[in-house]
Amino acid sequence: MTHSVLMKTLFTILSLFSVLIFFSCTKNNSESEGQNPPQQEKFFAKGADVSWLTQMESEGRKFYNSSGTEQDCFQILKDLGVNAIRLRVWVNPSGGWCNKADVVAKAIRAKNMGLKVMIDFHYSDTWADPGHQTKPAAWAGEDISALENSVRDHTTDVLNTLKTNGVTPAWVQIGNETNDGMLWPEGKASVNMGNFASLINSGYDAVKSVDSSIKVIVHISNGNDNSLFRWIFDGLAAHDAKWDIIGMSLYPDPSNWATMNAQCLSNMNDMITRYHKDVMICEVGMSWDQAAACNSFVTDLISKIKSIAENRGLGVFYWEPESYNNWQGYTLGAFDNSSKPTVALNAFN
Repeated sequence: MTHSVLMKTLFTILSLFSVLIFFSCTKNNSESEGQNPPQQEKFFAKGADVSWLTQMESEGRKFYNSSGTEQDCFQILKDLGVNAIRLRVWVNPSGGWCNKADVVAKAIRAKNMGLKVMIDFHYSDTWADPGHQTKPAAWAGEDISALENSVRDHTTDVLNTLKTNGVTPAWVQIGNETNDGMLWPEGKASVNMGNFASLINSGYDAVKSVDSSIKVIVHISNGNDNSLFRWIFDGLAAHDAKWDIIGMSLYPDPSNWATMNAQCLSNMNDMITRYHKDVMICEVGMSWDQAAACNSFVTDLISKIKSIAENRGLGVFYWEPESYNNWQGYTLGAFDNSSKPTVALNAFN
């Protein structure tokens, strides 16, 4: 082979080798980008629990926007920046409000308004909270095994009925403000944490059987109380309980909201570090006639939650903001006595 032929052959080989390297690098970069897409920001809920709404409407209560025009309460809230609705479920309540049929009706309205839905199972015929976790009358004589089945069946029934009607909740609470468990005495955490964990798991499994995308919340009040949250969630974790989100309530007053917000943020960060779960504020409220202070409180709380690393703070829900004029004796709403929203709700806009 002559020198010129050899040089041409080497040049051709080097050229082909360069092309192969170029395409190999391009392919690897493309695959790497596909494997590591930019982190998507999670949906941030700016929500309202409006479980009283249908009862209020049935008794003639009207709702007006800030300009004084009568509107559907869902529309007023949406225009103020609310993007999610929370609805409580009671098993067999006196009067029927917040039973399955009532919840489905409200959930359909929320969905048709383009709002996400949270379902809050109380597992009671009436209010469940830190001081009250009374079993439904129909479950009164049941032992823990039967209660697990009742939790599963009730949860599945409500969620399947919602799904049949075109509503799949984004989130589901298994219990409401379960500071000491639920379905007392069998599920009282301070007596038998294992029983409480088994009830949580019955609800969790029921939710996931309906739709695995629904996020399950365990909800505790006093979001500023780190020792309470460590006790509950250490206990649940020790008994292999399953949950996706740690839910909190926070009800400060105008004089201490800044301190409580700071404590709540510290608690939320600790929960994320300790249990590697997302956090959400499922209930807030403040006296309706302290609207400016309430606006500052909620605005600051939203800012703090959004500051949490990796978007692990998922949102804030105002509890029954539409209540006004001493409805049911409740004074922590965010509508005034002329049934118009106060500036408190501007925090969501």
